[in-house]
Amino acid sequence: THEVITDPATGTGNFYKLEERRCTALYCLYKQMDDQRITRREGFHMAGCEWAALNKKMKEYHDCEWGVPVYDDRVQFEYLALEVMQCGLSWNTVLQKRETLRRAFAGFDYEKLAQFDERDVERILSCDGIIKSQGKSKAILKNARAFMSIRRETGSFSEYLWSFTGGMPLVYRSHQDKGVPARNMLSQRIAEDLKRRGFTYIGAVTVYSHLQACGIINDHARTCPRYEELVHIYGAAETDGE
Repeated sequence: THEVITDPATGTGNFYKLEERRCTALYCLYKQMDDQRITRREGFHMAGCEWAALNKKMKEYHDCEWGVPVYDDRVQFEYLALEVMQCGLSWNTVLQKRETLRRAFAGFDYEKLAQFDERDVERILSCDGIIKSQGKSKAILKNARAFMSIRRETGSFSEYLWSFTGGMPLVYRSHQDKGVPARNMLSQRIAEDLKRRGFTYIGAVTVYSHLQACGIINDHARTCPRYEELVHIYGAAETDGE
């Protein structure tokens, strides 16, 4: 059985309940991963989310990261930075270069990146295998400063972001029948607020992808085992919206 909260707007109490069970949930999640490694083979992927079958990195990302609720600000910033880098490219391209990007961008340490200047941008662009986009590189540094500003104001970027759903992951019923959109009203609202706060290269499409990645929106197909696992561990607020 799983806990399904039907109204995201009532989420304050649920947020704290979610936080209380976080350690247990993470243990269960990684235990599930360990148990499943026995049956996972090269080329095997969880049925339902077909994009995960492209290659090993995509499969591992889908099986172990995508849609898992994130509360750690460093991980939040890494995901945001990767989404910025994806603009105009495929997610596979970014994922294949993830380690290169981590090295170039100081492990996505937002405190360090907030201090970077033009010389650092030149150094980043000179790294072997990097995605050579001055605009995106500068955007990540600018976003690090805006990210720090939100932390100073709210104490945590994660808390700020999760406040848009009352602390609960969302499941959109319509996505199973009508398909997953590139953006929605929630991502539009968050993108507008982030831009107001100084973020750049962060539109409604980029934000929607980020919400999927960090577990605020659970868009795993209902036929995908990860859907049931994540709902069971973290709960979900079902909505008829789009």
